[in-house]
Amino acid sequence: MSQDKTAADPQRFPPPPLAEQERMIEAVLFASAAPMSQREIAARLPAGCDVAEALQALRTRYEERGVQLARVGDAWAFRTAADLGFLMQESVVESRRLSRAATETLAIIAYHQPVTRAEIEEIRGVAVSRGTLDQLIELDWVRVGRRRQTPGRPVTFVVTETFLDHFGLESARDLPGLAELRAAGLLESRSPGEEMAPGLFRDEDGEESAAMAEDLFEDE
Repeated sequence: MSQDKTAADPQRFPPPPLAEQERMIEAVLFASAAPMSQREIAARLPAGCDVAEALQALRTRYEERGVQLARVGDAWAFRTAADLGFLMQESVVESRRLSRAATETLAIIAYHQPVTRAEIEEIRGVAVSRGTLDQLIELDWVRVGRRRQTPGRPVTFVVTETFLDHFGLESARDLPGLAELRAAGLLESRSPGEEMAPGLFRDEDGEESAAMAEDLFEDE
């Protein structure tokens, strides 16, 4: 009886070599329809595997390939190399451009998350309709975040991993400047102007950070 228990104990066997762990992760990610977190990957692998090290080794191995291992938020997925994206143009389905209200709201959430509806309205200077936020949530580009520990406990909004994946970003810290957002089709050609974000580009001393404002609102 004890022999059967020992034989079933996964810790009794040493983990496979790192190269074999890479192959396993490669197979798991290739078969997955959505990005997978490190924890989800680890659940598929034998006990004792060093998933973090194997992921980094696999990422390095694919750096110069046509597909690359990309980090999407806290998840991982294989994606076409950025410089080869033009090869996929014929297979891309052209979607309808978001409304101006939706694009401005999305940009505010992306750059200032977590942000409440009231804060979005203060930045834009106009009310945000429920339909605008519903549209962004339906696209899975925005989700409801934690509630603020302030009177009324308002909900906050943040961008999703789907948003990061769509624009090829590893995290919200990799968000580009305004000119790059326009080139990607996220924003229309007009500059939203600094009046859309009063007081949001200030350093700890309360002074306006010209560098940040210039980066976000730079004209093409």
